[in-house]
Amino acid sequence: MKEIRITRRAVLAALPAGLAAAVIPGRKAKELPRVGEFVRFADPTTETPVVRLTSLSNSNLFPCPANRFVSARDRFLIFSSDRTGVFAPFRLDLRTGMVRQLADTAKLEPRSLCLDETERSLFLLDSGELREISLSSRGTRALAKDVTGFAMGRGPSDLLLVREGRLEDANGTIIATDVTGPCLLMRPGGEGCLFERKTSGNAEFWYVPMRDSGGVSGKKSTLLAQGNISFPFWSPDGGSVLFLRGVPRGDVTFSEIHEVLIESGSERPVSPTSQFAAFSPNRDASVFVGSSRSKAQPNVVLLLRSAQREMTICEHHASDAASVGPVFAPDSRRVYFESDREGKPALYSVNVELLVEPTQS
Repeated sequence: MKEIRITRRAVLAALPAGLAAAVIPGRKAKELPRVGEFVRFADPTTETPVVRLTSLSNSNLFPCPANRFVSARDRFLIFSSDRTGVFAPFRLDLRTGMVRQLADTAKLEPRSLCLDETERSLFLLDSGELREISLSSRGTRALAKDVTGFAMGRGPSDLLLVREGRLEDANGTIIATDVTGPCLLMRPGGEGCLFERKTSGNAEFWYVPMRDSGGVSGKKSTLLAQGNISFPFWSPDGGSVLFLRGVPRGDVTFSEIHEVLIESGSERPVSPTSQFAAFSPNRDASVFVGSSRSKAQPNVVLLLRSAQREMTICEHHASDAASVGPVFAPDSRRVYFESDREGKPALYSVNVELLVEPTQS
């Protein structure tokens, strides 16, 4: 895998003259409004402008990368912060930088936050209880107890729950057992669900089909992939699952993006990577963004699927590259990631609209 280091000057050189003239190197960048907690700086490696979105006086965490937490309809995102003394859910307005707490929580699972499809409600796990929070009124209601995981469909009636290792639908019907991993992803359209089992330090991805009504289809769960695998994502059409696979070559384990087809169960490599520890696809899965675990080059990297070429967009310098969890905005114009590069975990944003074709959000 050949990596390309794209500097701001290199990007400008590739732009049409009229567009390049609008962003001539040396011309002072327009300062961000001095509101909220936004801090803008130039990345040391690529000179790309990066924005730190949250304060360094507390810990701020993004949800699981596969969860919906960046709005496709309005400019806001959801995150967890311990700025009140314990972790609680917050809403960040990306226009104004305003941060607003959405609910009080006792023992929040910070990575569990997930918006529903309408973006009117937030779902989360607090003290083992699945809760729904209205984003407009901030009213809260409890949906289920003793929950360790959940997957979102189009609404509360399409929820899937994990309780005591059992995968259940909203009516309490058991769909699968021995669900031991954190990954639980509803297939686009609600036709089935991917879940995870942990075995001897490795992982297994399983798929169980379902009826449109939410009940069991009568078919057994199917093993899709096993081994050193992580970060599963459904393809846009729901026909396959994309994920990272560690591939040993001698004494070194390389990281590759693989894809497994649901109907046939066949697995195929999509692209090698520069040691991605975490990754996610954009909305049409034409571009991937990953966080490299390389000690010499701890970067956030774009990977063009068709060309299998990489572009470094900025450094992350996180103590754990997997926790960086970079994700695209729904329209693919920005990348959001998490890093403790400056002490405590903070949230960051970088604009990639000159490098990635926008997608319909």
